[in-house]
Amino acid sequence: MFKLCGLHLLYLLVFHLFTMEPPAVSLRLSGEKDGVIEIASKKGYLYLNGSLDRETKAIHRLQVEALNEVGEKVKGPYSITINVQDINDNPPKFDKSKYKAVVWENSRPGKPFMYVHATDHDDPTTPNAQLSYSILHHFPNPYIHMLFQIDNVTGAISTSETGSRLLNHQKQDMFTLVVTVKDLAGMSENALTSNTDVEITVKENLWKAPPKASIKENSTEPHPIYIMQVHWNEPGAKYGLLEKEKMPRFPFTIDQNGTIYVTEPLDREEKELYSFFATAKEEGGEELGWPLPIFVQVEDINDNPPVCQNALTIFEVQENEELGSNIGTLHATDMDKENTLNSRLQFRIVEQNPKIPLDNLFIIQQEAGTFQLSRSSLNKQKVSNYSVTVEVTDKVFTTLCDVKINVIDINDQIPIFEKSDYGNWTILEDTPVGEVILEIQATDADDPFTGSSQIIYQIEEGDQNKNFIIETDPQTNRGFVKINKILDFEMSSMYNLTVKATNPEPLVKGVQYNSSSTAYFRVVVADVNEVPVFSKNIYIVDIFEDVPVGTLVMNVTANDPEGDRISVMEWVQMASTVAVCHGVIVPGTDVANVPNKKSQSSTAVFMLFIKDVNDNPPRLTKGNHLFFCHPLQGGARAEIQATDDDQQPYSPEFNFSLGGGENIKRDWEISRIDGTHAYLSPKHTNLEEKNYSIPLTINDNGKPPQEGNLNLQVNVCRCTDEKRCFIEVENHSGMPSTGMAVGILLGVLISIGFIVGGIFLRLEYKKMKGLKRNAAKPSELKTLT
Repeated sequence: MFKLCGLHLLYLLVFHLFTMEPPAVSLRLSGEKDGVIEIASKKGYLYLNGSLDRETKAIHRLQVEALNEVGEKVKGPYSITINVQDINDNPPKFDKSKYKAVVWENSRPGKPFMYVHATDHDDPTTPNAQLSYSILHHFPNPYIHMLFQIDNVTGAISTSETGSRLLNHQKQDMFTLVVTVKDLAGMSENALTSNTDVEITVKENLWKAPPKASIKENSTEPHPIYIMQVHWNEPGAKYGLLEKEKMPRFPFTIDQNGTIYVTEPLDREEKELYSFFATAKEEGGEELGWPLPIFVQVEDINDNPPVCQNALTIFEVQENEELGSNIGTLHATDMDKENTLNSRLQFRIVEQNPKIPLDNLFIIQQEAGTFQLSRSSLNKQKVSNYSVTVEVTDKVFTTLCDVKINVIDINDQIPIFEKSDYGNWTILEDTPVGEVILEIQATDADDPFTGSSQIIYQIEEGDQNKNFIIETDPQTNRGFVKINKILDFEMSSMYNLTVKATNPEPLVKGVQYNSSSTAYFRVVVADVNEVPVFSKNIYIVDIFEDVPVGTLVMNVTANDPEGDRISVMEWVQMASTVAVCHGVIVPGTDVANVPNKKSQSSTAVFMLFIKDVNDNPPRLTKGNHLFFCHPLQGGARAEIQATDDDQQPYSPEFNFSLGGGENIKRDWEISRIDGTHAYLSPKHTNLEEKNYSIPLTINDNGKPPQEGNLNLQVNVCRCTDEKRCFIEVENHSGMPSTGMAVGILLGVLISIGFIVGGIFLRLEYKKMKGLKRNAAKPSELKTLT
C-alpha cells in the first residue's frame, strides 16, 4: 500500500522499486492506472507520469506481474493499492453568491433569523475542510458595536445585544453584511477563503405589549369574553400565558391566534389588577421573543351595600347642650371603589324614639353623618336616652344603622377632696419607680361614670421635674400617687406638692373650681448611703517588664455622691513577677460620716499590659550536639536553629558567627539559611575522628541587641550503615543478674511515681489557686502575683 499526496506537480516521480529474480526479466502493470501511473518494465521503477487528484479518485488499485523473456507470466499478479492523500487545494464556496433575510426589531439576541452555508471539497476528516464563518464588513454601521453576530461554526446569524435594542426600521431598514468563510478552521494564515453578501431587511416588530385592558366586574355576559390580541411576527407560533404570581385560579386563556379571553366573572373587591405574561414559542418549545407583560384592570360597579361600622353607635349629650352643637358622627363603609360615586354614602334620619318633647329633635349632615341638635329641649328627668334609626344609601343599596343618644347630667358639681392637707410622707431616695407612696380621694356629685363625675388628678405646683404621677381608679375615683422618676436626696430633699382635681367635661357657665378641689402634701426624701463612683470603669496601663519593684503604676480616684471620704485601695507598687496581661478588680469604699450608716463600696477593673524588653540572649533549639561521619565527604553540613525568649515584634532575625582562634575558622564555617537557621560545615575533609568544641556567637536584632555565646559539641565519628555514629559498648557475658533486673524495675517505677506525683501536685496547686482567687477579698488584692 502506498500513500501519495494529490496534485503532484513533478512528473516521472518514482515512488517504488520492484526487484526481479530469474527467469523474470520484465514487469507488467495493469489496473487503475488512469494514464498517470506507469512502471519501467525492465528496471522495475513504479512512477507517476502526471498528477493525482484526490477529489477525482482517492484510491488506485493495481496489479504487477513478472514476465520471462518470451513474455510469459512467471510470478504474480501482486496487488498494489495507492491512497491519494488530501492537500488543501479547494477553497470553500458559499451555496449562494447573495443571501437575503428579514429581521424584526427587538429580536431576541442570539436567536438565529437565517443561516449561511459553504462547502469544501477537501477531505472532511481533515482541517482542510473545517470551515469558520465571520462577519468581515457591516454596511452601514451607525454604532460603535456590531448590530449582528454570526456563529463561526454553524453560520447562524442573529442580532447582538446592541442590535436587539437599537434596530429601528424607521431609521435604517436595510443592512448588508459581508460574510467570509475560511478553511483550516480559520486558524492559519494559509487558509483559503470565500465571501458572500447578506442583505438584511429590518421590519417593525409586531410582538409588542398591548395597552392595559379594562373589564367590568361581575359581568353577566357569556364567557369567555374577548380582551385583547397579541401577534408574533410570522405565522406558526405557539401562544401561551404565564402567571406572574400564584393565584387560586387563573381566569384567563389564549388561543392559537393570540386572542386572550377572560373565562369567568371577576370581582374587583377580590382583585383589582391582574398582571401576567403572553409567550410565543416554536414547535420545539423554544421562546421566539421576550414574554409580553399583560395588564387587565377590573372596573368597579356598584355591587356592595353600605355597612354600619358598629351594630349600635352610642353618643352622649349634656342636657344643656345648645342648638346646633355636634353630638357625634355615625360611621359607615362601602366596599366599592373609594372616592367614586359607587362608594358615596348619604345619611338620613328615618325614625326617633321617643318623640319627646318633639319629633326631629336631631338632624344629621347628609354627606358626613354628623349628628346635631335641632332644638335646645333636652331634659334628662323626662328622657334619659333616645333611639334613632338612620338610613345610609349609595343610591343603589340602602342600610339602616341604629344610634343611641344618652342624655347626661350637666357638669355643675366640682370634685371635693376628703381633706385638704395629707401631711408629710417620708420615703427613701432609692424607692423604686412606680411604687405608690400615697392615696388621695375626692368625690363628685354629678352622675356617676360620666365625664361630669370622672376625676383627673394633676400636680400643679412643687414638681417641675415630673418626679411624681397620680393615676385614677375609674370605678372609685381614688388617686394613687406614684414615683415617676428616680429620686435624689442630694438634688432635693423635700417636695411641697399642690394637687388639683378636675373633670374631663367642662363645667357649666357660672360654676368654677375652688379650694375644695385642691389638696396639699409634702414628700420628705430620706438619704441613702450610695456607692462611691470611680472616675473610670476600666483603667488600662502599659509598662515595660524591667521596671523596678516598687514603681508607681497609677493612682485610682473615686468620689461619693454624699461627699463622704473615699478609701481606695491604690496600686502603687510593681510586683517582682507579672504576666503579660494582668487584670485586677480595684475596690473603693466610702467612710460614712453618719453614725450607724453602713459603708458602701464599688469596684473598677485595672488592666496592666506588660511590654517586653530585649533582655534574653538567643539560644539554640536545634544543633547543640552535631556529628559528621568520618572520613568526611565534600559538601557535608549540619543545620542549627536559634530562638529568643523575648517577644518578637516582627519575624526574628539572628546573626551567626564563629568564635575562637584561626584554627577554628580554618576548619569550620557557618552560613546563614534564614533569620533563625544556619548551616555548620567543615571547610575540608582532613579532620580527625574526635569530638570538637566550636565557639558560636548569636546576636538578635533587639535595641540594644543581645548576644548569646555557646559551644557547639561536634563529633566526627565512624558511622553505621544507617549514617549514625558507631558507639562501642562493653561486652557483658550472659543476661543481667536478678539484682540488676530488680534495680532497673525499681528505678522505672520510681521515675513513673515522680511523674504521676508531679502531675497530681500541679493539678491540686491549680485547684487551690483557683479557690483562693474566687475567695479573695478586695483587701487581699495588693500585688500582681
